[in-house]
Amino acid sequence: QVQLVESGGGLVQAGGSLSVSCEASGRYAMGWFRQAPQKEREFVAGMSKFNGRTYYADSVKGRFTFFRDNEANNTVFLQMNSLKPEDTAIYYCAATKTESWSGIYTNVQDYAYWGQGTQVTVSV
Repeated sequence: QVQLVESGGGLVQAGGSLSVSCEASGRYAMGWFRQAPQKEREFVAGMSKFNGRTYYADSVKGRFTFFRDNEANNTVFLQMNSLKPEDTAIYYCAATKTESWSGIYTNVQDYAYWGQGTQVTVSV
């Protein structure tokens, strides 16, 4: 059974930094999504199952970094810098089982497994 446990997040002033992590029960292609009130869940960043390939939404490119601290570990991190009020949302990690070592997935429908979500709030 795939399990994803998120931690981190919190409240920070605009321009500050936060990180969120997601401990997975195995090795999967991973993604981070976020959902603000009255908005659709949107893609933030994706990572391939192996090789550490990443892809970012334009809105976070250059500010957010998605990484795994080492290849032997199934915990992934999203480091968020230069945060803006519009980054405020519940952040979800997601996983998908795939045979592909390098595929990155950007759609909600691509992912079958989701973390519990963690709140990130950026004040002005």
